[in-house]
Amino acid sequence: MNSIVTRIGMLSVVVAVLCLPLSSSGGGDPAVERIQNAYQGIRDVKGSFIQKSLIKDLERTDTFKGSFMIKMPAKMRWHYRGDEKETEVVINGEELIIYQKKEKQAFKGRFDRQTYGQAPIALLGGFGSIEKEFDVMKKGEKILLKPKREMGTVVSIEVTPSDGEFPIAAMTIIDKRSNRIDITLKDVHVNSGINDGAFDFSLPKGASTFDYK
Repeated sequence: MNSIVTRIGMLSVVVAVLCLPLSSSGGGDPAVERIQNAYQGIRDVKGSFIQKSLIKDLERTDTFKGSFMIKMPAKMRWHYRGDEKETEVVINGEELIIYQKKEKQAFKGRFDRQTYGQAPIALLGGFGSIEKEFDVMKKGEKILLKPKREMGTVVSIEVTPSDGEFPIAAMTIIDKRSNRIDITLKDVHVNSGINDGAFDFSLPKGASTFDYK
């Protein structure tokens, strides 16, 4: 369960960056401006992903593949595939569900500021802008974001821009324990008209439910 907690806690920051425009900090960098402009018309996003999670304390790297859907401003669904690792993560407003298929168990809780840090949720809800929450720097062809104030355990977020319809190709998140999550987005589609019902999740019969805090 600990690796899932790490994965989900850091996913809140992934959503923050994926769901809102990346504003320039005044440097006028073309890559930053392109991301900002592309986001203006985005209502929903879906695609597939490859995620590599390094858990530093365990000296272990887990690789996950799956699909995702995001609907602005506060709906998200990540499906991690695999017989041993199949997991559904659903955020629907303030509700959070983590369902592990093999164990037939679900963890339910609130997706709120107290749980995941004020800045990521403020961004997720559309109340802030990236330039107010992060120092924005260039790192070669990538964009490096460093929180201006405490943002959970996050130390930095590295964004790889894309030339496709969706302006972000990959992200790397580093936390205070030197855990690292690399997420590469694939086959991304924008504004396909995702229905709100796609974020409703009914637990299978016989599944055990636990409160997640």
